[in-house]
Amino acid sequence: MKFIHLADLHLGRRVCGFSLIDDQKDILEKITGMIKAEKPDFVIIAGDVYDKLSPPVEAVTLLDEFLTDLSDSGIETFIIAGNHDSPERIAFGASLMNRSGVHFSPIYNGKAERFTVKDAFGEADIYLLPYLRAAEVRRFFQNDEIPDTASAVRTAINAMNIDRSRRNIIISHQFVEGGETSDSERGAVGGTDGVPADVYSDFDYAALGHLHKPQAMKGDHIRYGGTPLKYSVSEADQRKCLTVCELGEKGTPVKVTLHDLEPLRDMRVAEGSFDELMASGSDDFVEIHLTDTERIPDAQKHLHGKYPHLMSVKYINELERAPIVISEESAERAASPLELFELFFEEANGKKMTDEQYEYMRKMTDSIWN
Repeated sequence: MKFIHLADLHLGRRVCGFSLIDDQKDILEKITGMIKAEKPDFVIIAGDVYDKLSPPVEAVTLLDEFLTDLSDSGIETFIIAGNHDSPERIAFGASLMNRSGVHFSPIYNGKAERFTVKDAFGEADIYLLPYLRAAEVRRFFQNDEIPDTASAVRTAINAMNIDRSRRNIIISHQFVEGGETSDSERGAVGGTDGVPADVYSDFDYAALGHLHKPQAMKGDHIRYGGTPLKYSVSEADQRKCLTVCELGEKGTPVKVTLHDLEPLRDMRVAEGSFDELMASGSDDFVEIHLTDTERIPDAQKHLHGKYPHLMSVKYINELERAPIVISEESAERAASPLELFELFFEEANGKKMTDEQYEYMRKMTDSIWN
């Protein structure tokens, strides 16, 4: 059987004040086209469908259009709630939606929802396990010791009583220990939230969500689908892709194929001098690293005209510069605040002040001390 593994859509997300709704609409349209070309048996969305518990209306409309298109094409979809989603919102209308082949995870009640699909090799079971915290699981297993997330997920999986002779797929949204993280994963990952990969060892495929980089965890059968778009500059060099999985008969390894996703606008770092960057321009989401040794007045204002989706401007030489330390002996030799500043300036810049700079600082220090 062939299926598509998506995750972390984060519909309604904003980056540095910019709405990504147009970019998300574009990428979902491209994904829909790729899905129809692949003709999978079903699609998985492993949590964080929305970016907020109460998403904007544009995000809700976008998801509705995406799922309706898949349903009209006869493609079943299985969706769980992630840590950014409201479990109640995701669960609402699940029974009604099931009739259209769109299956949402219910609010966790000590059991994971199970669906059965078929292909030429027989039946396979799909388990929907929404994002779990230890406190949520303890309510239903009061006789078990559940001190952390790892034991909570293990307890929830043990309660499934899966038939290991059948093919089993789990959809889960947790932080698996050893996973590569990025800045856009807001909230805690790691520590007591960490789950070892072996909790999923009894499944033929674990479709994971939460971490934004597509990656395998101890083999292709335990994978993060990753985000369809870059959501922070820390993801600038990440490959965003559509994960296509093919599961054969029981005991054979899953085959995974990754297809690149092309965004409407990329997210990247542009580095160079102010003059070099002003000579070009881009509609991408850009963080600019200026190599100029002196600050440019109103640099961000001027650059914004060339880069309308400018996220921030940083001076790379300042970022890389080591802390400036004036030796106690040198400081004692300085006869005045101006001489002390001369020492600081030379240490910081590797050169002496110009006559103009010296005169500016002389007037400044005289004014302050007077």
